[in-house]
Amino acid sequence: MRWEDLEQSSNIEDRRGEGGYVGGGGFGGMPIGGGGMGLGTIAVIVLIGWGVFGINPIQMIGLLSGGGGYQQSYPQQRPSSTQARHTGTPSGEVGNFVSRVLGSTEVQWKDIFARGGKTYQPPILVMYNGQTDAACGGVARSAMGPFYCPADHKVYLDTSFFREIQTRFNGCSGNACQFSQAYVIAHEVGHHVQNLLGILPKVTELQRGASKVDANKLQVKVELQADCLAGVWANHENARQQREGKAPFFDQSDVAAALQTASAIGDDTLERKATGRVVPDSFTHGSGAQRQRWFTRGLEQGSVSACDTFGASSL
Repeated sequence: MRWEDLEQSSNIEDRRGEGGYVGGGGFGGMPIGGGGMGLGTIAVIVLIGWGVFGINPIQMIGLLSGGGGYQQSYPQQRPSSTQARHTGTPSGEVGNFVSRVLGSTEVQWKDIFARGGKTYQPPILVMYNGQTDAACGGVARSAMGPFYCPADHKVYLDTSFFREIQTRFNGCSGNACQFSQAYVIAHEVGHHVQNLLGILPKVTELQRGASKVDANKLQVKVELQADCLAGVWANHENARQQREGKAPFFDQSDVAAALQTASAIGDDTLERKATGRVVPDSFTHGSGAQRQRWFTRGLEQGSVSACDTFGASSL
C-alpha cells in the first residue's frame, strides 16, 4: 500500500497522552441509538440517495417506511460535557499514517459528494490510549474497538487495535497490515457517510422497539454497507493514483490482507473462538464471508449504489 504521499488531514484530536492502555477488544463499528434525524426527512434522504449515489428511490423508501425500532446494544448517546480539544496533524509514524488515510477519505468522499452537487463534511477522528470521553455513552474504551459516534460526528480509534489485528485476531501480517488498518479507518468513515445520508438515524428509529433479532439484522446491513463503502474509497483512491501516472495504491497482497482481516473479525469467527458455536441471529456485523463479499463489491465496482445492503436480495 502506497500511503506516504497521501494528503494529510488535520481533522484529528490526538488524545494519546491523556490516558493509559487498558486492553483492547473487537471491531466496534458504530454505537447507534437515540439522536435526531440528521438530514431529517424522507424526501431529502431519497433525493440525496438518488441524486448523489444513484440508489433506487423505491428501495430507499422501503428502508425508510418500515416500522419497528431498536433495542439498545451499544451505549446510549448523550451530549458530551467535555471541553473542546485542539485538532491538527498528529505526530509520530502512526499519527502520520492515520492522518494520511483520513486525508485520502476526505479527498475521495468530497469528490463523490461534489459529483452529486452536495458538500461533504468530514468527521473528526479521535486518537486515544485506553479510554477517553465520548458523546456516545460518555466514554470510549479500547475494549470497544474503533467506532463512529453519530452524536458528535467523530471516529474513535485506540491505535492499539492496529496491533491486535495482527496479534490477537490474526487478521494480517507484515506490511500488508497497513491496508487492513486503512480498511478499519475507512469502514468507520463509511458510517459517517451513512450518517450524512440520514441512514443511521432512520435505522436507529426502526430498531427502537424491534425484536433483538430484527434489530440485529438491520445492524448487520449497516455494517456490511460500511464495509462496502470502505471498498469504494479504496477503488477511487487507486483510480486517482493511476490517473496521475503513479503506481497502484494497493496490490493483491494488500487486498488479500484486508479480506483476511474481514474474515477474522466476522461475527461467526469471533463467536466460534469465544464459545465454540455460531448463532447467526446474534450477528451485528455479519459473517466473515459477508464482510469479505461487501468489501470486495465496493472495491471492484467503486459505486456507492452497489452498496445497497438494504435492497439486496441476499447478503
